[in-house]
Parts: sequence; C-alpha cells; structure tokens
Amino acid sequence: MATVLLARQLLTPLEVIDNAALLIEDGIITAVGSRNEVHVPSNARSIDFGDLVLAPGLIDIHVHGGAGHDVMEGTDASLAAVERLMARHGVTSYCPTTVTAPINAALRALDALGKATANAITGDGTRSRPLGIHLEGPFLSHSKRGVHPPALLQPASLELFDRMWQAAAGHVSVLTIAPEINGAIELISEASRRGVCASLGHSDAEMPAAQAAIRAGARHATHTFNAMRSLDHRNPGLLGAVLTDNSITADIIVDGVHVAPAVVDLFVRAKGIDGAVLITDAISATGMPDGTYKLGELEVQVRDGRCESGGRLAGSVLTLDRAVCNTMSFASVTLQHAICMATLNPARVLGIAQRKGTLSVGADADITVFAPTGDVVRTIVGGVMDY
Repeated sequence: MATVLLARQLLTPLEVIDNAALLIEDGIITAVGSRNEVHVPSNARSIDFGDLVLAPGLIDIHVHGGAGHDVMEGTDASLAAVERLMARHGVTSYCPTTVTAPINAALRALDALGKATANAITGDGTRSRPLGIHLEGPFLSHSKRGVHPPALLQPASLELFDRMWQAAAGHVSVLTIAPEINGAIELISEASRRGVCASLGHSDAEMPAAQAAIRAGARHATHTFNAMRSLDHRNPGLLGAVLTDNSITADIIVDGVHVAPAVVDLFVRAKGIDGAVLITDAISATGMPDGTYKLGELEVQVRDGRCESGGRLAGSVLTLDRAVCNTMSFASVTLQHAICMATLNPARVLGIAQRKGTLSVGADADITVFAPTGDVVRTIVGGVMDY
C-alpha cells in the first residue's frame, strides 16, 4: 500500500518545499513535491505531520557504539542496541567504526560487521542500518594516535588491508589513514581503486604529504582538528590542505568539547555547506549515565559529556541530532544547511547519494521528521512506520 506523508515543509535537502507531500511505495520514494503537484492514489494511507519538517534520514559515518555496547562486539544484540539508539536520534544509516586492536580481534570484528552489513535487517523501522565499515586504524601516526594503542599501530600495508577487506567481505566504506606513514600513498591508491573513501586523519603530516595523498585518491578528512598537526601560519600542515582544497570533504565533531564553537564556525566557512560533514565519533557510553565504558578494548571514563582514556579524549557521547542543533548555533546556519551536512554530504562521501541522504524519486524512504527547532520527532527507516 502506498503511503503519503504531509508536512508544512520538506527539505530535500538542497531544495525547500512548502506545504509538502511525499509518496512512499515498497520502501522507495515515488513522488515528492507540493501537495498540488503530487498525485496520491485513492487507496493510499495518509499521515499528516502538521507544522513539522520532513528531511532525509541522518547518516553517521563515524560511530563506535552506544547504549552500553561497542560495535566491535559484533553480535546482533549489541548492534541492535546501538542501532535503536541511533534511530531514536534521527539516524537511519551509519558506518560501524573500528578502533585499532590486535589483528585477530580486528579480523573477527570485521567478519561480524561485514555479515551485519550484508544482512542489514529490513522491515524493522526501529533500527538504523549499517552501510559499510569505517576502518579507523591501524594505519595511523604514532604522534597523533589519540587513544589508539601505540604497540598495535602498523605501517600502511596492502597485504594487511587486503586481509581486513577479505574479513569484511568487501564491506569497507571508509579508511582513515595518516598520509605520512610508510606505504600510505600506495594504500590510498589501492583503497580508492576498490571504491573505499580514503580519509586523512590521526596524522602529523606536513602539507606536501597531504597534497600527495589527495593526488593519490584521498578525498576526505577524519574529525578535523582532532588528532592532527595544529595549523601554523608558516607550516600549515594537513589542516592547511584540508581547509583550502575544495576537492576534498571533511568531517567534524560538533559537541562543544572536541572543537570550540568559534572554530566550528571557521570550519564551515572554509569548507562551505557542501564540503562539511557532521559525525559523532560516539562510543558505547552514548545514551548512558556517567561511568566507565569500553572503546574496543580500551577503558574510557565518561563524566559531564567528556570521554577520556589516560587523560586523552576518547570519542564522544554526541548524538547526530544534537550535532545538527549545535552546528546551527555555533556556525549560525539554517536547519536546512545543518541537515545537509548530516545527510546528503555523508552520502556523497560514501558514493550513495542516489539512494541515501536525499528525499527524491527513487531514493530509499529513510526520513527524519524534525520540529523547526531541529529536535527529532520521528524516524522512518525504509518506509516502515508500523511501530
């Protein structure tokens, strides 16, 4: 049966449609426009959201966990808990993100996450769905490793990357890599050839190394400003390339802890609405009270919204809907523009903007219903609303 959603406004997100109607059939959007433009079948179910706003479902390309669970646990029960928490915060799809771990443990996690991605549950509108794995580690800089265990970091290795790729059955979407480490340029080129987004991060690279990586195929940057060489006016480093090169996109953690509000504003001005991506870097403590939690095999202490391990920041307890609201406040952007950074832009990073991150004909019916303030009212995953 077809379903038509009605609302005061719809964000495609590139276009604003007032007095909107959106038609869904079999989990796919079949029509979108103003109410006088959309032909609605006589037997269609109608849901009127009144003064609310329809937008694409949010996409988080950097998530370690939530609801007390880490994605590297890899069980359906643990992933279900994480995915249900994200769905409550407007996220309809995501990239489960690994952390540097012993090789055998990493391969086991990748096997489980690859299978979870291949068998993403359909028909369950309560769960966000995995799109592909984000490998954060082990190909990182020692000096900018954050909390990644130094003994487990590796030089960039085509052989090890292929083992990880095979363990995940090819379901790898993003690779965070430091461009200055041995073998990085070759690995960036190979990952890009396989359709993986090579993302520059956890790096102490100077600007020429970053530019060489971009020429080799790198096209994104991971949690900009965090775990990166600081910007210097005479030696701009990786950040100099990230902030000035319009050929690459970049993501940022907008929780007010990782990056100061004024720097978020600077970031959005530099990358523009089309080049900025919002992420959470959320860990298992997200949605939970203060206490001690896990990030991979690391213990993390969480207090007052700050996650630390050994005195270093270790992920966040940010939710993506809160990142949208924070970005509106910190960078003085509209709801439409903040939503673009959490929907269409990450979909473009993953190369799936034809079916995700957009409310357009032929796209998946992944929809977040917002109040005009940016608060999430309802999440619709794959057109499922019977819950």
